[in-house]
Amino acid sequence: RDAAARPPAAPDTAREEFDRSERALREAAAGLDAAQERCAELGRLSRRVADAVRGLGPVREEYERVARLAGLTAGTSADNARKMRLESYVLAARLEQVAAAATARLQRMSSGRYQLVHSDARTGGRRAGLGLHVIDAWTGRERDTATLSGGETFFASLALALGLADVVTDEAGGVRLDTLFIDEGFGSLDDQTLDEVLDVLDSLRERDRSVGIVSHVADLRRRIPAQLEVVKERHGSAVRLRAGADGLSD
Repeated sequence: RDAAARPPAAPDTAREEFDRSERALREAAAGLDAAQERCAELGRLSRRVADAVRGLGPVREEYERVARLAGLTAGTSADNARKMRLESYVLAARLEQVAAAATARLQRMSSGRYQLVHSDARTGGRRAGLGLHVIDAWTGRERDTATLSGGETFFASLALALGLADVVTDEAGGVRLDTLFIDEGFGSLDDQTLDEVLDVLDSLRERDRSVGIVSHVADLRRRIPAQLEVVKERHGSAVRLRAGADGLSD
């Protein structure tokens, strides 16, 4: 009676369901095989990556060493307290030599009052390394060159130019800077300072150096015997050679 109460068998439907299940099983088995193959490949890749990472250890150490060195030379490293670039460090050593040579001239021009010294102190947000200060013998204090007056700045600049020429001459295998041109600046000097500056320039001529002065200061005419005078004329400018106090020729 129970069998009679059940619906009639459907073998075709059962076959279709069986076929679908069998296909799903095959697909699942194929998927499992593919997953296992991928898993094995990932295992191989993982081992290769681990080997590569271990091989990068020395490279990373070298990179960190070079990066630290680059930061130091660029002045960006925290270990570089003065934030000084390598080129500034090298130039600072040369600037010390120039300042020492310039001081010999500057003390003569300033009657022994000033001497130039190199400073590697930082000013504001600027990098350190190439600063210059003056030591004032009258006060015994060191101060920035920006505090010098116009005339003092002129002969400090002149002393630096002469000091640089001396350093270049000493270190260039005997190559001399035989000619020096000075453009303006004399108008800011008082008579005493002007005399002291001209005495220094005269001492250069005694050492077989030529000194050319470009200036509109009339008082220099009686102090410099050989002159090239540029004179404005109606049809243009003319150059005249003045030799001695009164001599004049076209």
